[in-house]
Amino acid sequence: MSRNHWPVLVLVPLLLCLVLALCLGCAAAGWFLYRSVSRSGVVPIVPSTDGGTLRLFGSEPLTLDPALVVDATSAEYVVEIFGGLVTLDERLDVVPDLAERWEVSEDGRTYTFFLREGARFHDGHPVTAADFKYSLERACDPRTGSTVAGVYLGDIVGAKEKLEGKANEIRGIQVVDERTLRITIDAPKAYFLAKLTYSTAFVVDQRTADRPGWLTQPNGTGPFKLQEYSGQRIVLQRNEYYHRGKPKLAKVVFILSGGSPMSMYENGELDIVGVGPADIERVRDPSNPLHAELSVVPQLDIQYLAFDVRQAPFQDVRVRQAFSLAIDRQKICDVVWKGMRMPAQGIVPPGMPGYTRETSLVSYDPERARQLIAESEYGGVDRLPPITLSISGRDGQLPPVIEAIVAMYRDNLGIEIAVEQTEDVLAGEPQFFSLGWIADYPDPEDFLDILFHSQSGLNHTHYANPQVDRLLEEARVESNTQRRMQLYKQAEEMLVAEAPWVPLWHSVDYILTKPYVKGAAYAAAIYPWLSTVYIER
Repeated sequence: MSRNHWPVLVLVPLLLCLVLALCLGCAAAGWFLYRSVSRSGVVPIVPSTDGGTLRLFGSEPLTLDPALVVDATSAEYVVEIFGGLVTLDERLDVVPDLAERWEVSEDGRTYTFFLREGARFHDGHPVTAADFKYSLERACDPRTGSTVAGVYLGDIVGAKEKLEGKANEIRGIQVVDERTLRITIDAPKAYFLAKLTYSTAFVVDQRTADRPGWLTQPNGTGPFKLQEYSGQRIVLQRNEYYHRGKPKLAKVVFILSGGSPMSMYENGELDIVGVGPADIERVRDPSNPLHAELSVVPQLDIQYLAFDVRQAPFQDVRVRQAFSLAIDRQKICDVVWKGMRMPAQGIVPPGMPGYTRETSLVSYDPERARQLIAESEYGGVDRLPPITLSISGRDGQLPPVIEAIVAMYRDNLGIEIAVEQTEDVLAGEPQFFSLGWIADYPDPEDFLDILFHSQSGLNHTHYANPQVDRLLEEARVESNTQRRMQLYKQAEEMLVAEAPWVPLWHSVDYILTKPYVKGAAYAAAIYPWLSTVYIER
């Protein structure tokens, strides 16, 4: 999903609020109980014997509607409040959620899911197969307005007709009985189960969903239910009916304001916090007491610059290639990020299960970049049209990393780049923009097919190459894992060569956790894990 908004844990401490995506974990536990929020933002606490309250610094989500989630910040909350047939665990393996098991037909196209007998909504009402059919069809209903339902549910037979308003139902979804759901997809696809871990496939209560204000008290199935959502904080309360085991925490409180998260952590007001570049050197120091509380978690994500390949001057592949060659990724990671990022060598992040890359697909070569500009249809930088880079934000101040990128284009190409901040980077069809992407599930398809196939609704560059499409389509139905990964490698090589993106870096999260917090398992992508956390004094 888009990292246009940072995950809850990392949002404020980091310098750059450009993405989401991908580019993805935060939690902890405590034996505290909140009473009120003071004007200073500090939450008074008193001891509790009922699981305690976990204190985190949070950010406001764009939505809590599972069908509408497109960003990492919203997903952090939604995966704790709602659930689906399957979910991801800390290893990012697909595991049972509301479905206790499933069967797959011999042709690989039909999945039969058997719901848990104890599956219930937050109010104790049983979850049925009909609830799932309703929820999947609601997500694909044009009136719902989901921009991602086609991407994550479009493999289901009849989903496209529903999305286009041509059908009232999705014919590939069948309610066999109260606890049995059958889903038929258009072809055997190795990643289909993983797609169902995305929130568009989560179940909502058809008795209440879509009523005015239903998201103020959503009746989900996740380990926590929404107790409070105000300008100051979001409070999640333990779901006593949770089918995977009652969470140990009584509450989780996300503080949405109150000052520096790092200072709040050091003052004992937060239980877990993300570390930003301003503090990274001291927490890396083994002699600093904070060093013992540090976890380092590489993420399956990427930050990138992207072009609308229909707009001048980026319809010329040589201009795009020049813009990629002019960026010194290593310098940005070492100097601006102080080593907290890994320079991108391509599009798919390192550590992707089953995927390998022998050599870097990108390089830094300012001389060749200038030569490419001269060889382009423009003949030189003085003939290029004005170029504007769109980034997320609204405070009017350029993040240091954007200043570095603009300086590199000035120094290496002689091009002055204008920068505009906007709350929605993709609004108005930007010419040149900065975004991020974080894995929804650990498969190269989630990066290459979803973001670059010419017919994908998330292909914001409008890049189209029939050869790339063919490779991606072959990979969709390839049953041999080694062959499928080879197809993705071929597609990635072609994509990097034609440069609809300038891949920049992959994130590494640096997380401080109080010693009394146990059971906090940080992963390379978003998954529901707050229910496993506990406090040990």
